[in-house]
Amino acid sequence: MELRDWTDGHVDRWRPVLPELDPDVEGAVTRMKKLSVHLRRVREQSLIDFDLDRQEFETLHKLAGRGGTAAPSELAADLDLAPASVTGRLDAVERRGFVRRTPSTTDRRRVDVVLTDEGRSTWLGAMAFLGHEEERLLGVLDADERALLNDMLRRVMVVAEDRGGAAWD
Repeated sequence: MELRDWTDGHVDRWRPVLPELDPDVEGAVTRMKKLSVHLRRVREQSLIDFDLDRQEFETLHKLAGRGGTAAPSELAADLDLAPASVTGRLDAVERRGFVRRTPSTTDRRRVDVVLTDEGRSTWLGAMAFLGHEEERLLGVLDADERALLNDMLRRVMVVAEDRGGAAWD
């Protein structure tokens, strides 16, 4: 028996209405949308579970991505925010003990933002929650299938990114 999901019923309903509808395109796009919504909900739940708001998580995430140390101006660029907005975010995560500001070791005029052990632990916990769900979902595919899916999605993304030059992150 063939496995069916919600999207199969969706495509079945629309094919008589739109006879030119390509069921593979509609199915793939609808599944990507639904997976994106599902993973967004899982991420939101992880933030609730780790008592983080989205801005706090994004700030910790960008800082972790820079090895745990960055200048506020680097974080502003990574977050695509004005420096004043980053200052407010840093104040909030510093009050919670997730980061600390320290004098730069390379420039006396500069301050570096450093991820604390508590900040790293909180960020890693939230990331693990989402990572487990990603592994659960893609675990139905073997390693070769995951590599093939990744390659196919890369080819689609190259076209999407070329279309408008939109920033992706």
